[in-house]
Amino acid sequence: MLPSRKGSVAKRLRFLTVMVLCFFSVSSFALPTSAEAQSYNFSTIDIDGNVRVDDSTILSVARIGTGQTVTAAQISAAYGNLTASGLFETVEMTPRGNRLEIRVEEFPVIGVVNFEGNRRIDDEILAEAVQVQAGRVLSPTQVEADARAIAEVYAQRGRTAAEVTPQILPRGNNRVDLAFVVREGDVVEIERISFVGNRAFSNYRLRNVLNTKQAGILRRLIQRDTFVAERIALDRQLLSDFYLARGYVDFEILSVTPELARERDRFFLTFNLREGNQFRFGDISVVSEVEGIDSADYEAEIRVNPGDIFAPTTLEMNIARIERLAESRGLRFIRADPRFTRNNRDGTIDVEFAIVRGERVFVERIDIQGNTTTRDDVIRRQFRVAEGDPLNPRKIREAAERIRALGYFAESSVEPRAGSAPDQAVVDVEVEETTTGSLGFSVSYGAEQGVGFGISFSERNFLGRGQQVAASFNTVKGSRDISVSFTEPALMGRDLSYSFDLGYRETSSFNANFDTREAFINNSIGFPVSEYGRLTLRQGLLAERLTGLEEFEADGVTRRDSVRLIDDQIGGTSITGTLGYTYAYDTRNRGVDPSRGWVFSLTQDIGVGNNQRRFLKSEARAGYEMAVLNENVTLKADGRLGVLHMASGRSRYRDRFQLASVMRGFAAGDSGPRDFASAADDVLGGTRYAVVSLEAQFPLGLPEEYGLSGGVFADVGSVWGVDGIDGRPPTAINTSDGTSDSADLHLRATLGVSLFWDSPLGPLRFDLSRPLKKQPYDESQNFDFSIVSTF
Repeated sequence: MLPSRKGSVAKRLRFLTVMVLCFFSVSSFALPTSAEAQSYNFSTIDIDGNVRVDDSTILSVARIGTGQTVTAAQISAAYGNLTASGLFETVEMTPRGNRLEIRVEEFPVIGVVNFEGNRRIDDEILAEAVQVQAGRVLSPTQVEADARAIAEVYAQRGRTAAEVTPQILPRGNNRVDLAFVVREGDVVEIERISFVGNRAFSNYRLRNVLNTKQAGILRRLIQRDTFVAERIALDRQLLSDFYLARGYVDFEILSVTPELARERDRFFLTFNLREGNQFRFGDISVVSEVEGIDSADYEAEIRVNPGDIFAPTTLEMNIARIERLAESRGLRFIRADPRFTRNNRDGTIDVEFAIVRGERVFVERIDIQGNTTTRDDVIRRQFRVAEGDPLNPRKIREAAERIRALGYFAESSVEPRAGSAPDQAVVDVEVEETTTGSLGFSVSYGAEQGVGFGISFSERNFLGRGQQVAASFNTVKGSRDISVSFTEPALMGRDLSYSFDLGYRETSSFNANFDTREAFINNSIGFPVSEYGRLTLRQGLLAERLTGLEEFEADGVTRRDSVRLIDDQIGGTSITGTLGYTYAYDTRNRGVDPSRGWVFSLTQDIGVGNNQRRFLKSEARAGYEMAVLNENVTLKADGRLGVLHMASGRSRYRDRFQLASVMRGFAAGDSGPRDFASAADDVLGGTRYAVVSLEAQFPLGLPEEYGLSGGVFADVGSVWGVDGIDGRPPTAINTSDGTSDSADLHLRATLGVSLFWDSPLGPLRFDLSRPLKKQPYDESQNFDFSIVSTF
């Protein structure tokens, strides 16, 4: 069947219509519009709707005025300028002949800025995060940015699920109130930290390296178990430093993957590692490429041997020794350039220290920013270079590490950059202050002493001067003490520390059957004498008095307390001045091998007191510590001894050594040499002691986030020796219980177990011990609690 003619005509008409429309469309794009071609010259510009913004400001922002010829494009640009100014919510521009009408509607003014729903973070902290303020013009763009900033504050505290919704509440007269409504959500904690690719060290050991921790039973107290993205950078650095310090020169962190659980309530953090092989130092040599410098003089400065673990710290230490020797000889711009030859087959790296001339670049200035509390000079004294000195990159790195180690800053960076001339460099220091003070309250309880209370205050950066100030007051049944201390770590701007201590203590039958009162004042100065050694000189003054001893009737027999202690009481207030020193040498965690190290100390005090008392009190300690089984177990051996030598006069109770102070497992005031002629067999203490301790600390197999580890220990030693009274021999005091003389050397031995807890309050230690060998008159103390401290 053929199509009808009528339908065919209709189709042709439709085709012609489409072609005509296409033609005009193309023409409209090809030819300029009348608006674009048209120009204006306004004799009058009428502005309407503005209240706070005056007419001249609007014209200045629009960049348009009367009497000038403008095109439509310029009018469009003026419209864009006004819209982008952030001053107006709406803008209308209408040309009417030689008159231009501009109608605007201003953004309202903010009356009050509120935060709602924030129970975990105070308003003051959130107010510091936002830019909008009461009295300013409302900017929707800034409001949205501030909402994101508030969410970021919550994310830094582990609440990544927090939502912030800004609400604008009209109040009339073109004013509004702004409220940021917060839905805080729960803390998003790190449920598990995993490692992939670690063969040399266990997950347990590596988790202890990180600053970030897994959530555990104390997740409400520990803040480091929340996920904070910025903390990952620190963890990466800590992990890299750990491996490099142990000779893993090829160590690499391939990736760190945080994975949020489907419920959005916990994170799983995975570190993907490539350990590589461990390397040690091979052949070590020194060559000179500077005329007039003999390399043999510098070889003597090398403090590393073939076979030692290849560690960056060891390398830096030897470079510093070579360069310091050159500086001491007046040679400037001398650098020690280490050159390596890698021997993969035997796992060693040969090092050749080449003495070369460095670039002639000087320090133009040191710029410090961000220190709102800490004074500039506190930061500057961490540098061993000053303006005008040669630029030494090693010294800049060392200064950066010293600034970080101060503990005054949450973040710090030290970077050199080009100065005003090619031979000048500017060192930029940027820091972010953190809290350095603390106020603490404590409550304690003992079966015998009852409830005790304490208050303490400490500030590590007093008035931004880097000084340390501390004060404490503690009281418990039978004892009360108060103390104040002050430390200047950089006296006269040098590595010279000064400390001052002042305190008072009194006891009433506290672990004894007598009362004491004492006040002291101490001054000390400390300074380094070698790479690992430090010497402290001190002076002290002590006033102490012993009271409460007497004769009494018991069962019709006259009894009395120890004649030795009564002699101390009769002597009245004892005033003793001392001069002494302590030399300490410690390579633990700092020597060639960070997994092992030595510690040694020698302390001596010369005392001069009333009642013709002259004495020399000496104590020494030597210890060794090493980590074994991939550093999961730490072994310690420690030996200590002390001698009190009376040159004249008699020793007092406070001068002598007490067994409970040097050995675990023995009760204070109830062990050691005694006076058996006294009514209560009073403990006297001894003039000598010697103790050897062995200890092992190991993981318990519990989740690392609990911060718990175990230990075993053994102590062997004793306290012995008692001097006479007013020139009479020691036999004038009855120190024998009928079977042996308690003042003689009687070895004691203790075996115990320990529980270590890295608690939110600091490292704590709980000891459960049992004396294996003791004297019949010794009293045991099977449980002990202490705050862990390192020498």
